Amino acid sequence: MSDESEDEWAYAPVGTLKGLLQRGRGLGALEAAHGPGSAGELVYEGIRQDWRWDSVDDRHVYLARLVRDLELSPAPVIARLTGDEDACEQATRVLELLARSGSGSGSGSGSVESREALRSYVREGEHWVDVLESVARSWPVEWWDDLADVARARLTGDEPLLWRCEPWVRWRPRFGVAARPGPLGVHTVEVGPSSGRLLALLADPGAAEGAKVGALNALAGRPPESALMCLVPSLGTSDGERPLPLLSRAVERLGALAVPAAREWVADGRPWLAWIGIEVLAEHGEAVDLPLLSRELAVQWEERCWCGPKVLAAGLARFGPDAAEAAPVLRRFWLGTPHSYERPAFVKALAAIDPAGLDRVYTESLWDCESDARLLGVASAPDVPWVRERLARLRDDPMEEPEVRVAAGRRLAGA
Repeated sequence: MSDESEDEWAYAPVGTLKGLLQRGRGLGALEAAHGPGSAGELVYEGIRQDWRWDSVDDRHVYLARLVRDLELSPAPVIARLTGDEDACEQATRVLELLARSGSGSGSGSGSVESREALRSYVREGEHWVDVLESVARSWPVEWWDDLADVARARLTGDEPLLWRCEPWVRWRPRFGVAARPGPLGVHTVEVGPSSGRLLALLADPGAAEGAKVGALNALAGRPPESALMCLVPSLGTSDGERPLPLLSRAVERLGALAVPAAREWVADGRPWLAWIGIEVLAEHGEAVDLPLLSRELAVQWEERCWCGPKVLAAGLARFGPDAAEAAPVLRRFWLGTPHSYERPAFVKALAAIDPAGLDRVYTESLWDCESDARLLGVASAPDVPWVRERLARLRDDPMEEPEVRVAAGRRLAGA
């Protein structure tokens, strides 16, 4: 997705309720709870359109909570089950959480309606296998175990291997499917070519790209080979646009050994090589590299590069207050990024570099869409009555991730 462009997928400004909800910001959830009646339609829009920047971003708990807390009908979400595979998956994740909400505080009727809608879909829906496996991961066994006969009747024999996850593992005996035998005897471990041969293959301009990727994969699991450094600039794809797959992993094994070479790579005209150098310097660079890392973070903000600033944030955090020049840019990233998965990294970096004003950030994070952000809020939000109230809700919320519930309970017990 693009940010603030003119197409229909553009993110709304971060100062608007729509923009906050699109980004999964905690402030969006707070304003929706006390804001205009249009908040409900914006929540439904977030379920229909899926504003996640990347698949690792989380919105399901965030959106399901909003449906429950705003007392919205689950009917528009249920209607999404009949859409394509992506729409069905998005609706399933929200509905299975709404179903769980009935075991705690929240709307009991919406919980029952959501649960029955998913059970009905397993009986009749097109993507029923995906839905069944999803609810089996999320729900108590008694909520889905009675669907075994339905599943048996619907199986055609053309499905991919099912028997490695629930509910199929539980149903194996009932379906007469034998468990897969475990490994027998002693297995020999294939050592593979020597590192010298792998490096020679990488240096061969006539070697196939697939063979070179295999060599990089092998080197990524071995002790560092300093001879790899001089080969890195030659290990791009044939079109020169990208590094060969697994090159970054192989370079990562070099650790601090690669710092001198990385300083040369960042000056290279090829963006992929420069970025590999940035990754090395972020993790292992020295004080002399701090201005370059700060400049790169500022460039990424100007260019709205949402994937990768967390690497720079973690690298800058290593320098503590010496990286104060980067603090304003880190705050802008926290406020504006649509890539919610990276947001906790900016908070951690600010805590190490310039923690002034973070009480508000930690408090808002208690409503954030990302569980890692909520964990930061649980650990560090100020001890005031409404924070304690929020902690109690997180502790008792059946929708919440287990690690957040446990952390909130421990914080309250300690208080």
